[in-house]
Amino acid sequence: QVQLVESGGGLVQPGGSLRLTCAASGTVSSPYIMDWYRQPPGKQREFVAQISSLGASTDYADSVKGRFTISRDNSKNTVYLQMNSLKPEDTAIYYCNTIPQISWGQGTQVTVSS
Repeated sequence: QVQLVESGGGLVQPGGSLRLTCAASGTVSSPYIMDWYRQPPGKQREFVAQISSLGASTDYADSVKGRFTISRDNSKNTVYLQMNSLKPEDTAIYYCNTIPQISWGQGTQVTVSS
């Protein structure tokens, strides 16, 4: 059974950068399509980015396009989200998940504030 653990969040000033990591543990028989989501305070969870199983294609929400980059290392069962030019509205708990979805992890908190 695959479990997902997100890490790398923190407090950063506007304009700063963070790199989030999503590590999959357990039995990973083949690479999954992977998504990053986020849940801002008081709002519903929303899609952020997606990467294909071998990393050949990616997709982004309009709100992060040009600032965030999703990547993966299948040898480590890990997916990354590089976040640059962060804005206060990027403040949220960030989660990763597979396609098809499995149980959600704890997420990692990202706070963008001066």
